Amino acid sequence: MTTLPIRVFGDPVLSTPTRPVDDIDGRVANLVERMFETMRAAPGVGLAANQVGISRRLFVYDPGDRPTVVINPTIVATDGMWEYEEGCLSVPGYSWSILRPNEVHLRGYDLEGNEIEIEVDEFEGRILQHEMDHLDGILLVERLDDRQRREAKRMLRQGAVQLDRDPDGLGQLLDG
Repeated sequence: MTTLPIRVFGDPVLSTPTRPVDDIDGRVANLVERMFETMRAAPGVGLAANQVGISRRLFVYDPGDRPTVVINPTIVATDGMWEYEEGCLSVPGYSWSILRPNEVHLRGYDLEGNEIEIEVDEFEGRILQHEMDHLDGILLVERLDDRQRREAKRMLRQGAVQLDRDPDGLGQLLDG
């Protein structure tokens, strides 16, 4: 199996909210397997489907001991606040201190279509929120204050690769 190309800042798929996964089938399972491979090779701890050009509401993550896929996730509750240095595979080479809720309660589905609930905090909670942002079309730089965001976008635009909407056709994998 081969890795998928990770979309980077400037690609419109990253700023567009994703659509729900309607059927959890073999195509979704294949995509999830390739996303895990891509995430590990990057290397990273989380990867949303739109980061590989698939505008569907699912992500994979592995905090180090438990690879997990979440399909059609929603955050049902958060609590507390925690600031932490955060990077992103779609914004390679950069990281910023981001303030996010510390505790997260998320609900979604696994690959068998079973409803799952995840309640985590700190690093794992941050991963979930970061991937949820991707699914909602929000990049890490949108979480910065106004001054930082302007500076970050200026730096990123200088080196950004501008891509067509779906140049490699990967978005068709789930549009069957």
